[in-house]
Amino acid sequence: MYIAILLIISYLLGAVPNSLIIGKLFYKKDLRNYGSGNIGTTNTFRVLGKKPGVIVLLLDMLKGFIPVLFPLIFNIELSGLIFGIVAAIGHVYPIYLKFKGGKAVATSAGAILAFHPAIFIGLALFFLFTLKISKYVSLSSILSAIVLFICSIFTQDLIFITLSFIIMVIIIIRHRSNIKRLINGTESKAKI
Repeated sequence: MYIAILLIISYLLGAVPNSLIIGKLFYKKDLRNYGSGNIGTTNTFRVLGKKPGVIVLLLDMLKGFIPVLFPLIFNIELSGLIFGIVAAIGHVYPIYLKFKGGKAVATSAGAILAFHPAIFIGLALFFLFTLKISKYVSLSSILSAIVLFICSIFTQDLIFITLSFIIMVIIIIRHRSNIKRLINGTESKAKI
């Protein structure tokens, strides 16, 4: 029962639409009506600018970071990454927005940062490198999710491997439209 409550809290925390709140509160804009229409970090940067983009990135990462610490805080013998994944699912399918949310990249990144900081640093560098070369946030996100899964295999941690696979699948599925645009050559490039 205790674990179930924490899983629900993880989901509800992950479901908080930070970009939508900041957009409406400070910029009088509903991100769903601008840019890609997505409430994720990338569209926040595109529509609202760098400062709110960074704030949303950090807040969305925090949504994944905090739940991973639940087992330590509440002395539970369960992988913290499970709570982080539930938060990422909350971000993708938020109850507050009729289950239409973001793409889970920042929230998953926060979960990985809390669970395995060394792998997070490697992934962050890989993401920035591929972004610098390709100029595509979507491609960098997809490739980073694949690299995460590959890295998890070397840890021989079955739970980590399984959850990394779930993260990879979620991120790829959520980027289906981006993949189509990448293939067609119509995907928007990041201004970096």
